[in-house]
Amino acid sequence: MATSGFAAENIVSEHGEKAPNVVYKGKLENQRRIAVKRFNKSAWPDARQFLEEARSVGQLRNHRLANLLGCCSEGDERLLVAEFMPNDTLAKHLFHWETQPMKWAMRLRVALYLAQALEYCTSKGRALYHDLNAYRIVFDDDGDPRLSCFGMMKNSRDGKSYSTNLAFTPPEYLRTGRVTPESVMYSFGTLLLDLLSGKHIPPSHALDLIRDRNIQMLTDSCLEGQFSNDDGTELVRLATRCLQYEPRERPNPKSLVAALIPVQKETEIPSHVLMGMPQSGATLPLSPLGEACLRMDLTAIHEILEKLGYKDDEGATTELSFQMWTNQMQETLNSKKKGDVAFRHKDFRAAIECYTQVKMVNHPFS
Repeated sequence: MATSGFAAENIVSEHGEKAPNVVYKGKLENQRRIAVKRFNKSAWPDARQFLEEARSVGQLRNHRLANLLGCCSEGDERLLVAEFMPNDTLAKHLFHWETQPMKWAMRLRVALYLAQALEYCTSKGRALYHDLNAYRIVFDDDGDPRLSCFGMMKNSRDGKSYSTNLAFTPPEYLRTGRVTPESVMYSFGTLLLDLLSGKHIPPSHALDLIRDRNIQMLTDSCLEGQFSNDDGTELVRLATRCLQYEPRERPNPKSLVAALIPVQKETEIPSHVLMGMPQSGATLPLSPLGEACLRMDLTAIHEILEKLGYKDDEGATTELSFQMWTNQMQETLNSKKKGDVAFRHKDFRAAIECYTQVKMVNHPFS
């Protein structure tokens, strides 16, 4: 069992076993680490709805997300399986840090990467995110922040869509009980306040400080000397826009990305350095096919696929068929950013699939 039978020592949820739906760490047979969210029995009574939502979310693939890998719906059991992010949550690094507070440059990077994640999801028709907060942002092996895919599952009855204190809830949600894309932007504003202050300040209190021009009371004292007044003012301005009472007055993810790119600092420094984390040296061993993919060795790839069962069509020359196969492979590589992008992001599974999917194509090559 990947999670050792849902053993308590494998729980990684911030609130442990007290959480309504518990997240466990686990490991597959190929040693790939995973995160498994186990829902309580009342969260998803409709198995078909659960599977449809999981399949939709599972189609998303982006290096700004902790991507969904699979799901399980058997009897009363409802499980989601996602990429495991080993370096804790934004809440842990902002509110409960042990060795060093998060640097200003890293806080700006978190804001940008989160905006990029939301922009990607919006472009794929998944603009809604339930209860966006600092616990939903997790850090990968390289120290880069990613948005958890778990919050994209809608109509899950996963407690309330906003499980945090009502002081942090979008005003329109209090009126209608519905999450909208504009609600997500409001929650993004509360996250900007978290990044600015290092505390979970209620938006109403923060807006009072902003109106009184008492921004110094709003900013984290640990950040003294790390940023200029202009930098702080820009983040406050963005947060204020996101926290507008009228939903239509809030920005969209694309405009947030455009506003956050120019204010980035120390962009040449890797995230793990800014976070004070050791660089991850753990990489999964590659199969022979993976090694051939990494070398972009089409001849070796062809030989491996032949051993796996790939055969040229009768009546066509090997040279012609293989040439057409490589052409098709090139198109696949282009659509997948040539596979090597996935390898650079250590998503070996996605990169290898760029090649092995050729074997599964159900039409002739000639």
